[in-house]
Amino acid sequence: MKIFQNSTAGVIAGLMLAMALTRFNHFGSSIALPDASLAVFFLGGLYLARFSGALAIFVALLAEAALVDYYAITVQGTSDWCVTPAYGFLAVAYAVMWFAGRGLASRHSLNRQGLLRVFATVGVASTVAFAISNISFLLFSGRYAAMSAVEYAASVVQYWGSYVVVAMLYVGCVVFAQMVFLFLNGKAHRDSHVA
Repeated sequence: MKIFQNSTAGVIAGLMLAMALTRFNHFGSSIALPDASLAVFFLGGLYLARFSGALAIFVALLAEAALVDYYAITVQGTSDWCVTPAYGFLAVAYAVMWFAGRGLASRHSLNRQGLLRVFATVGVASTVAFAISNISFLLFSGRYAAMSAVEYAASVVQYWGSYVVVAMLYVGCVVFAQMVFLFLNGKAHRDSHVA
């Protein structure tokens, strides 16, 4: 397909497809992958940092996330438990991921130090995103008025590990695919010079 001849268009299409295919199930199941939204925003910032329309893509991904949620709730009957006044703070959490990726873009490399930097950045950014989404839910959802902050933190901290690990796994898969692509592309280029 011609769209994938342009790497920027391919990245955008891949990010939107990942969002569309995974956002329906936050934790994943035997038939669905876990939500890739955090990784999608991080990778968007990382790979689209030099793209002049990056802000428009960020907004488009936010809109896509909201549309997928709307579809899941109205058509598939998914619970609307999370759709409260705190829902808008997801945009802030996703902005943390996007700008963490964007901040790393100029130093992104596929050597050992570069890979450690990617995973450390994803870990820190997704932890901050987790805190933003959960603190805003506590403060603005109206669902936990009778619960203290300490009790709420104790009830949600169990999800932090999977929140961070899922983001790292998706980012790791994409970075690994980038490494394989570059290796094979370089090998094909070297082979063409030998022949």
